[in-house]
Amino acid sequence: MQVSVAPGASGFLKEVRTTAVLVIPLLIGHVSTGLIAFIDNIIAGNHGTDTLAAVTVGTALLWLPMLLPIGILIALTAKVAALCGASKAEEVAPWFQQALWLALVLGLIMFTFLSLASALLGTVGIAPEIIPGAQAFLSAVRWGSPALTLFFCMRYVCEGMHWMRPTMFFGFGGLLVLAPLGYGLTNGKLGFPELGALGLGIASATMMWVQAILFAVYLWRTPRFSHLRLFSHFQWPCLPTIKQLLSVGLPIGVAILMQGSLFIATSLLLSQLGATVLAAHQIAVNAAQLCFMIPVAVAEATTVRVGHALGRGDYNAVRQAAWAGYALVGATQLFSTVVLLTGSQMIAGLYTADVSVLALASTLLMYAAALQFPDGLQMLSAGALRGLQDTRVPMFIAVFCYWGVGIPLGVGLGFGLHWGPQGVWLGLISALTLATLLMSWRFVFSSRQPT
Repeated sequence: MQVSVAPGASGFLKEVRTTAVLVIPLLIGHVSTGLIAFIDNIIAGNHGTDTLAAVTVGTALLWLPMLLPIGILIALTAKVAALCGASKAEEVAPWFQQALWLALVLGLIMFTFLSLASALLGTVGIAPEIIPGAQAFLSAVRWGSPALTLFFCMRYVCEGMHWMRPTMFFGFGGLLVLAPLGYGLTNGKLGFPELGALGLGIASATMMWVQAILFAVYLWRTPRFSHLRLFSHFQWPCLPTIKQLLSVGLPIGVAILMQGSLFIATSLLLSQLGATVLAAHQIAVNAAQLCFMIPVAVAEATTVRVGHALGRGDYNAVRQAAWAGYALVGATQLFSTVVLLTGSQMIAGLYTADVSVLALASTLLMYAAALQFPDGLQMLSAGALRGLQDTRVPMFIAVFCYWGVGIPLGVGLGFGLHWGPQGVWLGLISALTLATLLMSWRFVFSSRQPT
């Protein structure tokens, strides 16, 4: 007997399949990005607990300023997707070129921030034994800042064009540079001197430049984008165009900064409790971040699908694209939750053999499992809203949830009630749950057919 499928259900399943096809290369690329921190932490943890703690602080301070450029530049994805949906691909190159200028400026601002942050580590209460290694890591990795922002800019124009494979290839390719170089420079292997945290900083910066240069060569030479003439008739900075990018991208950047800095701030707060607590916290955060790469990939694919539908003026397709994303994220987050719950001790054991760190990390991974659904669903809602180019209200939601609720609650429970890192994690879970509810409501409101 043949089972018939309602037209609406058939269209939804087709949208799920289309989104899933976009997600796969994005996921590989994002997991590769997440594996950068994983590889850094594995190498650092096996070199020593103090090295792991130092790299944790250094990585936190690297990604703190990076979150703002990531959010600002991701506006290019939504803009390019809308142009393609409206059959205006000839307008992509000018927008891309202005985004490159913006990326370069943002990279230089990042470099300046990291240079200043390294000198101020001793004034924010970080345990003294952690500071020298963190300073060494930052002194090296800051040189990769401009390459990192340019890389994201090039990645986002590809994703807006529905071409996700470069994110996968160049993301994974970076690991092939980082892993051997980082291992050799940190531990004094493969003919390199033993440099500890400094070696990981050098390896990370080198990887960033290799990725950016190869990506630029690809965009310049690939026949796939030859009709766009991305690097032809290169324009000097055009302030009106850059302002338009900032008007959409800056609220996204602030929202992403609020969420990302929530985790970074907790790492810096817990650094006051010493290397053991910080190392255990970082293991749980790193495992959660690796799982988080899955909904990030789904959210970016949803941004593209919603952006294309918006360019066509089809609001039914806008909502269908979002519901497909929610379905995919629900399934992936269930998988991540089960993995973290059942494999907590094994996962912690990959990072360290220190018994104290291992025990606390196994406990915190249980909290990371509870974080999976709210973290994934709020990211999907934010991605759908980016596709609609609705960014200002989500920014205010992020500020309120993450810093108005998450940090005060985490500090109150963790330090006020002396629940330690477990209390801080309860603050994280509460903030992300509230953000999920408010972001979802905002999408339902914003995706209504204009009258």
